[in-house]
Amino acid sequence: MKSFSESYKNAGVDVTAGYKAVELMKEHVKRTSTKGVLSGIGGFGGLFEPDLTGIKKPVFVSGTDGVGTKLKIAFLMDKHNTIGIDCVAMCVNDIICCGAKPQFFLDYIAVGKNYPERVAEIVSGIADGCVQSDCALVGGETAEMPGFYPVDEYDVAGFSVGVVDKDKILKPDTQKPGDILIGIKSSGVHSNGFSLVRKVFTVNEQTLARHYSELGSTLGDCLLTPTKIYVKPILTLLEKINVKAISHITGGGFYENIPRSLPDGISAKISKNDVQILPIFDLIAQTGNIPERDMFNTFNMGVGMTVAVDKNEADKAVEILNTAGAEAYILGELVESDDGVIIC
Repeated sequence: MKSFSESYKNAGVDVTAGYKAVELMKEHVKRTSTKGVLSGIGGFGGLFEPDLTGIKKPVFVSGTDGVGTKLKIAFLMDKHNTIGIDCVAMCVNDIICCGAKPQFFLDYIAVGKNYPERVAEIVSGIADGCVQSDCALVGGETAEMPGFYPVDEYDVAGFSVGVVDKDKILKPDTQKPGDILIGIKSSGVHSNGFSLVRKVFTVNEQTLARHYSELGSTLGDCLLTPTKIYVKPILTLLEKINVKAISHITGGGFYENIPRSLPDGISAKISKNDVQILPIFDLIAQTGNIPERDMFNTFNMGVGMTVAVDKNEADKAVEILNTAGAEAYILGELVESDDGVIIC
């Protein structure tokens, strides 16, 4: 007998909508399949057999995150097929900061009301993110929670697991004064600072529809641009260069994230004139009258990731990253100091 409860449906949970959502998302999940996948979706657990060839001491690295209040932009624009990329990006970009390759991803989608087509749209974005990071989507959970979320709203979170040889885990303590900090361009605001963004622009359907010449798009389209996934370019770099440390620039901006990969007594010195700031950040600062210090302490400012290398390998590292599809440039250098980040 097929599962169905009229009483549960009357309480606001339609299990048949969940079944339909699963059927609609299967085509997207299939796109992410890698040779390690041993099970399809629908079971109680996702099975994955990692390829440990050449890895003498495997270490599993995990990361978890959500999309945050950027979802409010998706709600207002009724566009749901890209925020899944953000969810994947926020997890896998953290994992590669240890030098690990993401293996698989699982998502959690909580909805006020299960609209199967919308859930499938969300999953299509998650699948896109998994394809971009060569990471299998091995399972997930969709929870219908009436009375907890508004019927037209939802939350998206997930986690990923990667693997790295213990001997190849990045060693930030090898950094020294004179090492070079490379910046890799972001695609925009990514998935952080949106509470401030929404306050600055008093976000609604009208403000999101406004076209800005400096952005080359509407405000909404710019803000909803998915977080850039850096997995493949960074893995290419790790194969060819001795990378000392990597920082994923998320919430907390430069001042919080770069010091997380620095040893005691070493700081990153960056000239603000060398930061290739994207137009959206100038617009945020001007519209909201946000002090420069707060901007660099909240947003990525156009730099989604930083990589520290020896000065003799800096130019080669930039070339490798650019060839691999990442827009990279020399951002600054490491100096002897306890300030963490010096922006001058």
